[in-house]
Amino acid sequence: MDMEIRFPGGKKVEALTDDGFVIPTDQAIADGGDGSAPAPYTLFLASIGTCAGIFVASFLQSRKIDTRDLKMRLNFSTDPGTHLVDRICIDVDLPPGVPRKYRKAIERAVSLCAVKRSMENPPRFETNVNFTE
Repeated sequence: MDMEIRFPGGKKVEALTDDGFVIPTDQAIADGGDGSAPAPYTLFLASIGTCAGIFVASFLQSRKIDTRDLKMRLNFSTDPGTHLVDRICIDVDLPPGVPRKYRKAIERAVSLCAVKRSMENPPRFETNVNFTE
């Protein structure tokens, strides 16, 4: 699996996925960007919430429960020394009428998120720097 990273100018960086999607990022104006797209770190956090969200929505939809009133929030805190996220809490606000018996099943649905699981079992990182002659 590959993803091409491109640099259209300024502080903009975009990812081109294998299936043809272009995911734009930019930095905030205060950080020298144009503020034209989310910052990469924002997309990282959003990927956790949206990944968990699809599993919760799918669980409810498979039980014919309308998800229009489903809401989820990602609450996180940052370590002041490292500036890295040190706690993430996924709040799931269920639509009215969802039986309480589904609590554990919904918690399990959140745990199926591949982004969350990847963070719990982080991959090895490698860097290859290639020079063009």
